[in-house]
Amino acid sequence: MPGGPRTCPRTVVLLVNFLVVQLSAEGITLVGITYVTDAVTKGAVCLDGSPPAYHFSEGFGAGINNWLVHFEGGGWCNNATSCISRRDTRLGSSKYMVKEVAFLGILSNEQGFNPDFYNWNRIRVRYCDGASYTGDVEVVDPITNLHFRGARVFQAIIDDLLSRGMKKAENAIMSGCSAGGLTSILHCDKFRALLPSEAKVKCLSDAGYFIHVNDISGAPHIEEFYSQVVATHGSAKILPASCTSKMKPGLCFFPQNIVTEIQTPMFFLNAAYDSWQIKNILAPSGSDRHGIWQSCKHDLEKCSESQLKVIQDFRTDFLTALSRASGSPSSGMFIDGCYVHCQSENQETWFKNDSPEIDRTTIAKAVGDWYYDRNPFQKIDCAYPCNPTCYNNFYYHHEQPNI
Repeated sequence: MPGGPRTCPRTVVLLVNFLVVQLSAEGITLVGITYVTDAVTKGAVCLDGSPPAYHFSEGFGAGINNWLVHFEGGGWCNNATSCISRRDTRLGSSKYMVKEVAFLGILSNEQGFNPDFYNWNRIRVRYCDGASYTGDVEVVDPITNLHFRGARVFQAIIDDLLSRGMKKAENAIMSGCSAGGLTSILHCDKFRALLPSEAKVKCLSDAGYFIHVNDISGAPHIEEFYSQVVATHGSAKILPASCTSKMKPGLCFFPQNIVTEIQTPMFFLNAAYDSWQIKNILAPSGSDRHGIWQSCKHDLEKCSESQLKVIQDFRTDFLTALSRASGSPSSGMFIDGCYVHCQSENQETWFKNDSPEIDRTTIAKAVGDWYYDRNPFQKIDCAYPCNPTCYNNFYYHHEQPNI
């Protein structure tokens, strides 16, 4: 038969229905993209000059005036070369973003998978500026056509959501994963200021607490990288003045240097052995020329005794840096002993029968209890490998590009 065998229309319908049922059974909803086209006239654009975008699933029932704005991750670019490499991808242009994304975990609309926030207005903001929404450079190089306008994109996204009903918010959370988790720290108080004064507003950082340490060779790799990000994107004037007035602007990309100044209640969800940080901050490829750390970074069970000692020391450094955020009684913490990066976007880690737990409490319950003031959850897990509920090494596809 010309063109190959045909599929019966009834078969196609049945297959589509089956897939919809399967997605629903897993708490997954596919949500279409929204382009903020009027942001272009304000210069609030992605790296390539295209409009920013987000995916919006409307709230319902008792959650109709509640808003969860979640910023996705994707690393950073620190110079023209690295920014060009992402300019023509989904991390630098809305032209390359998929038209639908799955909403699960903290974004799920199923009560059984997301008990406290399932009926809220849930937004996933696409990441395309490369600097956690801190860039603001007016001049555009005609050769590279790179636009460093992340701060304007943040404002344009929030303005658009306010016009769609968020100005009537009664409850609101700004959350984010990885570079988006850093966004939720850097912009938490600004988000609070843009919402109604009577609204209950809090922030959640998932895997966004990047710490200031040297790599295994003793080099200040991440410090130098962040300094380059800030210089390239013109971020200094966007970062908190309370920090930039006391230290180099690049150091103000580290949460440990700014968290004491944040006024809005914040929850820190992080693995003490954050797999992205261990792979890219502690043992980046540049410091491991002979690949000695490759197997260890892939699976902690393959680490030597000396490598495990270095990793345990990293946990100690992480907890020391995090201690600056633990002083406020309004803050929350779920710091597990897992080897993972980003846990709120995964159904398996957010809320399932076998999800990671601390003191028999899942991440979803801990965050919900903290947000609704049912329990001021602040828990730090025991050291690896003591927690049998951890999903160590399972979620590489949620880690962002190397730096």
